[in-house]
Amino acid sequence: MTDNYLDVVIVGGGLVGCATAYYLAKEGLSVTVIERGQINRQASGQNAGSLHFQLEHRLVLHWKQLENELKELIPLSKESERMWAAVEDELDAKMDVAQHGGLMIAETDKEVEVLKQKYELEKELGLETELLSKDEARKIAPYLTESFKLASFCPTEGHANPRYIIPQYAKRAAENGASFLTASKVTDLNRIKEYWEVEINNERRIKASNLVIATGAWAGDIAQMAGIHIPMYPVPLQMNITEKVDPIIGHLIQHVGKRISMKQVEDGNILIGGGWPAQFIKKNGKLDFTRSPNILHENIIENVKIAANLVPKVKELRLLRTWPGITGVSSDQLPILGEIPERKGLYIGGGGSAFTYGPLYGKILTELITKGKTDFSINAFSPSKFSHLNMFMP
Repeated sequence: MTDNYLDVVIVGGGLVGCATAYYLAKEGLSVTVIERGQINRQASGQNAGSLHFQLEHRLVLHWKQLENELKELIPLSKESERMWAAVEDELDAKMDVAQHGGLMIAETDKEVEVLKQKYELEKELGLETELLSKDEARKIAPYLTESFKLASFCPTEGHANPRYIIPQYAKRAAENGASFLTASKVTDLNRIKEYWEVEINNERRIKASNLVIATGAWAGDIAQMAGIHIPMYPVPLQMNITEKVDPIIGHLIQHVGKRISMKQVEDGNILIGGGWPAQFIKKNGKLDFTRSPNILHENIIENVKIAANLVPKVKELRLLRTWPGITGVSSDQLPILGEIPERKGLYIGGGGSAFTYGPLYGKILTELITKGKTDFSINAFSPSKFSHLNMFMP
């Protein structure tokens, strides 16, 4: 069975996929999103919802090696700040988007130097951050511990509720004409003349001029169906949430040298994450990326210990729940964004801080598909940087 010809097929029903569908449908293109499970049930719906505009801990660790790439990343942060500030109006819905600012903490002399270097790079590229002494930081965030030396502050950082954001993008995309196929697994991809043929569940086939890979951690699997390699890897993470309490934490809290992200959501719970790993389950001697990872209790302890040290009142709270999630990390920790040069009409958007940049990925992919170009400099994130992996792929 072969369906009618479409402008775009998007594989993946998370934030990037649904946002791309929305922006493409607004431009009048015929769009179908294919999701093997249900919308927002994988990485997008399981993440902690942080909006990171400052350079994160994982990038700060290697900022000297990535300095040129970060000069292209920060403009994406600036545009994402603007898009998140307007998204509730754009989608006409309340989605728990809060941009009350974020603090990144430094406790040691070495961390202070790294924080200063990060700040200088951000200032050079126009990202609005400032350095605060301990007293200055505690003046706006009196809940913080006194045992730190310096903080950087970004007034537009914050968080959003992924349980609301992605379904709303999908709803608005559908209202603009996009269609969604759930419980639909892509089982083959083939480029035939000027279109892509997408096989679903080993039976149904859809034809489209353009194909977008928006599957995050599983992008490599979809790319292999198209006969190429994309170095995107599944990473198992875990998040923690406390009981509901009166307002304590008014900002997104991060640390320049430790894995931590912490914020208080609208319902009053404190959400604690920051990249602490869960553990993939093995099947037949191999890691199984299709099953939910196992929780590592020792990492729960270490994660909440850092949180309680930074915000002493957290020590008084009960931990309600810990859940695992899977995210996609590229080989260089940066986004992979754009058309894949070895396969005409095949695009990808993912990696980096995919929740923070998800709406912008959708906007940029829409520009590339409809106009053949974007105003953003994304050379550092182009799939062409991995062309050496595909030089022998016919």
